Amino acid sequence: MHYLLLDIGTGSTRAALAEAGGHIIDTLSFENSYYRDETYADALYFLPEELKSKIISLCRQLTEKHPEANICAVSASAARQSFVLLDKYGIAFLGLPNIDNRGRGYADSIAGKADIYKKSGKWVTEDTGAAKLLGLMQKRPALYHKLDKFLSLSEWLAYIFTSELCFEHSQACETQLYDLAAASWSSELCSAYGINSDILPPLVCAGESLGNIMPDIAAETGINPDAVFLVGGADTQLALLQMRMKKGDVAVVSGTTSPVVTLSDEFFYDKNERVWVNANLAASGFVTEMNPGVTGLNYQRIKKSLCPDISYAELEEIYSKKRSFACTASFSSLLFYEKRALKNGGFFMRSPLGEELSREDMLWAVLADVACSIYEQLKRLKAISNNESSTLLCCGGGFRSAALCQMLSDLCGLELILYSGFEEASLGGLILLCNKAAGISTKADEEADIAKKYYPGKDRLIHSYHPVWEKNRQNANK
Repeated sequence: MHYLLLDIGTGSTRAALAEAGGHIIDTLSFENSYYRDETYADALYFLPEELKSKIISLCRQLTEKHPEANICAVSASAARQSFVLLDKYGIAFLGLPNIDNRGRGYADSIAGKADIYKKSGKWVTEDTGAAKLLGLMQKRPALYHKLDKFLSLSEWLAYIFTSELCFEHSQACETQLYDLAAASWSSELCSAYGINSDILPPLVCAGESLGNIMPDIAAETGINPDAVFLVGGADTQLALLQMRMKKGDVAVVSGTTSPVVTLSDEFFYDKNERVWVNANLAASGFVTEMNPGVTGLNYQRIKKSLCPDISYAELEEIYSKKRSFACTASFSSLLFYEKRALKNGGFFMRSPLGEELSREDMLWAVLADVACSIYEQLKRLKAISNNESSTLLCCGGGFRSAALCQMLSDLCGLELILYSGFEEASLGGLILLCNKAAGISTKADEEADIAKKYYPGKDRLIHSYHPVWEKNRQNANK
């Protein structure tokens, strides 16, 4: 028995073939394409039909590569704060990714911001679906008035495979049109943004079956026509599921950004508005979050620019021998607890430039920037939520770096734990959803095996780096 799993991230889209027992047999991927909307200062979009064609092709390649696979279920994970707009004919005509900021600059027109935060768990910001729609409404009214239905990326995939319209709770909370405490769409929040609530599909729970794959899609992809589509959800919450995260745990999911989160059964309200609160999968509790913004993507991009000829493994070996640092770096994009974007960044070093500075030094500084940025959020989240956990659960591709893991453990003074499958945590969460829906129970479903542990040390290089890094970042963003 096999599952076809789809995952649309910020940078790339993946299709994976997995066994019910949890083993991921194969994964194929492609880089996502974005286009600039020059109507705005900072707006990006994607073409849903173009993306759909690539996804269908990817699925076909995977099934042709593994003709023996008996795919019984399909499910999908996707980046948060990314949406697709459908017209009255059901045609997807515009995609608004999480990196689209067309809503920036319109916050002043929104009244009742304190009440919006209380209901939605998020302050008014360009990141949410409502803000993106508001920006579209203001400058591209013709496009806005084509809008008939509004979907998250993961539920747009459900629509492609089944023609069913729905919205999972973990994605719905990213629209800022969703009442967290009531676990329902909010007419008050829609009114605050001037948005017609008719565009919002019915809410569904992760793991719910939408029925069989449509015959034409089954034929195009080579998937068994008897396969069902199971509702997935937001990539972060699926990653937390893969870690079997429980109430009282604290975790970091390191990818393009690095959300730092805790879980609770009750809605957490911070009168100072320093955190975001999200719905967990199937509205089964709440995820309280801080986030340093763009982190892992910075490291990937600068590595590609500075050290394309050096492997990640070789860099890790170099890092393990470092005993001093020649510069600091600041590229993370948010002071979350201040609701402030960091506009300035770069490398900071003594002048004139010393001969000892190497490109490996610069890349190590970027990785240290990621660790310090996560730590700044983590220590505040633990204090605000009164979290006393002595361990830190981590997952995501960023934690393939042993250097990053050790830096973070050292800074936080916490034992850092990686569970098996941490590199592909969102896909692992989808496997657990599919197993539950199929009534399959395996040892891997009940508890995860620990892949690695890191223990905090004292007087490490990162402890010397942190205060210098903090001073340089503050000076750059006064």
